[in-house]
Amino acid sequence: MFARRTGTSRNPGCGCHVNRSSWSGVAPCSTPLMEQPAPPVMFAIVGDSAAGKTTLASGIAAFLGSERVLEICTDDYHRYDRTERKVRAITPLNPDCNYLDVLERHLGVLAAGKPVLKPVYHHTHGTLERPEYVAPRQYVIVEGLLGLHTAAMRSHYDVSVYLDPPEELRHAWKITRDTTKRNYAREVVLAELETREEDSARFIRPQRDEADIVVRFSPSETDGGDTRGRFNVRLLLRSRLPHPDLTDVLAIAMGDPPPLR
Repeated sequence: MFARRTGTSRNPGCGCHVNRSSWSGVAPCSTPLMEQPAPPVMFAIVGDSAAGKTTLASGIAAFLGSERVLEICTDDYHRYDRTERKVRAITPLNPDCNYLDVLERHLGVLAAGKPVLKPVYHHTHGTLERPEYVAPRQYVIVEGLLGLHTAAMRSHYDVSVYLDPPEELRHAWKITRDTTKRNYAREVVLAELETREEDSARFIRPQRDEADIVVRFSPSETDGGDTRGRFNVRLLLRSRLPHPDLTDVLAIAMGDPPPLR
């Protein structure tokens, strides 16, 4: 269903290379190895706060089968908890507020089919919790704010998506989410949106240019602009991502038989 991107990435276990263009696993090397399982398919879902990343990741996981998917949230790699961020006057959108070097290494290990001891951030309370041991499954979905920030991170993904809802829609989603699920007062959320704008423009939105797929939401006119109703979706597909040839499908749809080949 999902094609791998052409290219190789280093296997941290033995110094050989994983062939990312096939399902064959690890290329032959001089180090004796047990038979290696196929590396997981790596997805990245990136966007600003409350852009719909977790919702999309959960939907993809449900479609693929949750037992076949490991979901990783890059918020778990925050360097500071909520109280510390307030004292230091730094937002979680700033790379300096996150252990991105650790995230880079963990992505490489997971892409090679090996487990990691992952940090945990508790969104409801804004606290850093006990780390957890996670092992990759057939699919690994990495969702969060800065998943495409560095070339090292981007090199580990087979498919990357950037969610790009209009700002007024994202603001409405954030107010609803943070006041109902994360113990924030509405006034605090509005103030945070203003405080974070500089970092959003500097660190989050530039990742749009690095994604294979850009998803743009807009409220359906039939729902009168309701932010909780149905949405129109526009997709931008980069040429670097392999696309299926739909020529025959379109020909059949138009009533013309496909050419002989």
